[in-house]
Amino acid sequence: MTEAVAAQALRAPKPIAKPERPYFSSGPCAKPPGWTADRLDTSALGRSHRGSIGKAKLAEAIERTHALLRLPDDYKLGIVPASDTGAMEMALWSLLGTRPVTMLAWESFGAGWVTDVAKQLKLDADIRTADYGEIADLGGIDPASDIVFTWNGTTSGVRVPNAEWIAEDRTGLSICDATSAAFAQNIDWTRIDVGTFSWQKALGGEAAHGMLVLSPRAIERLEREPAPRPLPKIFRLTKGGKLIDGVFKGETINTPSMLAVEDWLFCLDWAESVGGLDALIARADADAAALDRWVQSASWIEHLASDPAIRSNTSVCLQFTDRSNEDANRARQKAIGQLLEREDAAYDITAYRDAPPGLRIWCGATIDTGDIEALGPWLDWAWEMTA
Repeated sequence: MTEAVAAQALRAPKPIAKPERPYFSSGPCAKPPGWTADRLDTSALGRSHRGSIGKAKLAEAIERTHALLRLPDDYKLGIVPASDTGAMEMALWSLLGTRPVTMLAWESFGAGWVTDVAKQLKLDADIRTADYGEIADLGGIDPASDIVFTWNGTTSGVRVPNAEWIAEDRTGLSICDATSAAFAQNIDWTRIDVGTFSWQKALGGEAAHGMLVLSPRAIERLEREPAPRPLPKIFRLTKGGKLIDGVFKGETINTPSMLAVEDWLFCLDWAESVGGLDALIARADADAAALDRWVQSASWIEHLASDPAIRSNTSVCLQFTDRSNEDANRARQKAIGQLLEREDAAYDITAYRDAPPGLRIWCGATIDTGDIEALGPWLDWAWEMTA
């Protein structure tokens, strides 16, 4: 027996059972179980979004999302352009500049908001950062300062443990990118003045649309302290010193995709059918727990976020245990991803390009726990096959 044949014989056999839905991308994320395009209502397609049918659909999407997230009654929710990024840009450019600002970043998207604030808006911010897998210092933040942070770092697998570090008696605003946390984590919205998220994350909707949450304090800031800079039309939330209330009733700033709206309504139908927010959080927790059980059994990989208290239950990021050769690890990460895709066992699971080499596996509510359990043996197999 040759050395190559002997080595092949020692390798684990290819698993037989595959995940039924091998969609583990961290965005756009897996569609809800049971989704098919022919289940979408297309009666609003080809009709004006400003007509009665279109406005009713948009208002329904807002009202049901508001209820599903259990937002406070006096919080407003609107549909805005350009996904979560558009919603965050709208908030940053419209609200910051009249008060001190504290920036918290522990992954690439949070770092992007730092760039916006420090280099584009040119504000003198208190910038607190942390390496991938860790979290910035949340202590001692000036309650008079505006705060900008991501609740869940999609590219680092790190989330804030809670919102208790945000002062209840703050005079500044807390501005939160919640796109990988909404519908999967228990967000204390009373501590959040501005929240943003997108449809293509935790409920598996379509891309290009964002949602913007505003507290009464944020609305008061918009009306009493106009942004100290010109704003393009797509960012404007006030007119004549008053909030443009129609944005939060379905009168969108630009033309939305009504097909994407129908898809979002389907996602809401599914979320409500499984039991609402508590059930969605439980599903994500169960998925993350199943993946963690596999990680604990594997010697070649480990969590990027070593502290379970700050570890995401949605975008779970893993790194190779042996980190002595980053170039080799990046090559192997790519090979693992390509092999599993060819086998239709897992799609889009390699680490984000700026993160340490490894894997990133979405465990949000639209993933079935059985598929996470079926994935583990395939990951072990792919590791061996790419040695």
